[in-house]
Amino acid sequence: MNRFFGGVDWILLLSAVIIVFFGLAAIYSLEPVFFRQQLIFLLAGIVLYVFISKLYIPKVNSVWIGIYIGINLLLLLTLLFGVEVKGAVRWIEIFNIRFQVSEFVKIFFILFLSHFLTRNENHNLEKFLGALLLTAPVGFLVLRGPDLGNALIVGLLALLMLFVYGFPMRFFAMLFLPVLIVGPILFRFLHDYQKLRITSFLNMSQDPFGSSYNAIQALIAIGSGGLMGKGFGQSTQSILHFLPEQHTDFIFATILESLGLIGGIILLVFYSVMFLRIYKITTDTNTLFAKMVLMGSFFLLLIHLFFNMGMNIGILPIVGVTLPLVSYGGSSLLTNFIILGIISNISSRKKARLLEIA
Repeated sequence: MNRFFGGVDWILLLSAVIIVFFGLAAIYSLEPVFFRQQLIFLLAGIVLYVFISKLYIPKVNSVWIGIYIGINLLLLLTLLFGVEVKGAVRWIEIFNIRFQVSEFVKIFFILFLSHFLTRNENHNLEKFLGALLLTAPVGFLVLRGPDLGNALIVGLLALLMLFVYGFPMRFFAMLFLPVLIVGPILFRFLHDYQKLRITSFLNMSQDPFGSSYNAIQALIAIGSGGLMGKGFGQSTQSILHFLPEQHTDFIFATILESLGLIGGIILLVFYSVMFLRIYKITTDTNTLFAKMVLMGSFFLLLIHLFFNMGMNIGILPIVGVTLPLVSYGGSSLLTNFIILGIISNISSRKKARLLEIA
């Protein structure tokens, strides 16, 4: 056991597993079959975490262009030959197991963009625009899924990584005006249900039994949980399926209905432990590439957390984003443990031996 677990970051692993158990408890109260599947993915995730924590890859600069091409090719192949579920083509099926490609792509996107930014010390406009141009195809292919939530995450993730890298603020100001101009144009290309999600967020009474239904039911579930919650197995909004997607997109509302405000705060405490640990590892790391990977991973988890909780409590439009480590879904859970495994690797080796391919 010591040989297997030796060198892993225990604070990171234990905080993550505790967070997962919040989701497992909620999923079990809703559907035991989903619970068993999620438990299997948890065990697989822990194995991946340990394996990646110990992984060593020699320095090979030429791999990065292949990674970028592979990301876009995989997304394109998914659009052409992927499995369609509820009108969206986001999954590929291997040995009867479905994987959501956009979840795994975000890991490699962080690694590639970190390499692109740190291959030299320039902070010029050419490099800034180059990073945006390289981000655009990835975001566009994810959006065509259609997957508005993950497309927004890819774009916001890139901007935050560019900000942390240290580009001048005037570059971001220059970007703001074109976004204002292009934004309304891009809105026209969204699917009708995506447009309704945005407009109904601005006015929930617009369509309470249609586009606003999910958001309204989430607020009812949270409100009915009160301070202490109804307890798992007693949450009427979730168990009676008034709340849609109660085990995925709206699992935070399910947890608050079951455990109340107190339970939600406890969950946030464990998230805080995990994020503070990642930040501590970042401050202790002495290579720029590793720091960028750590910050990209930090932002990816934080954006998911903010988007999911925001849409559950009604302060953000519903964009279909999972709650890290909690929502049901093997692709999301495995992706989170892979990200945490990379962070653990950097933590254990200090000089980021995993990331010497930079």
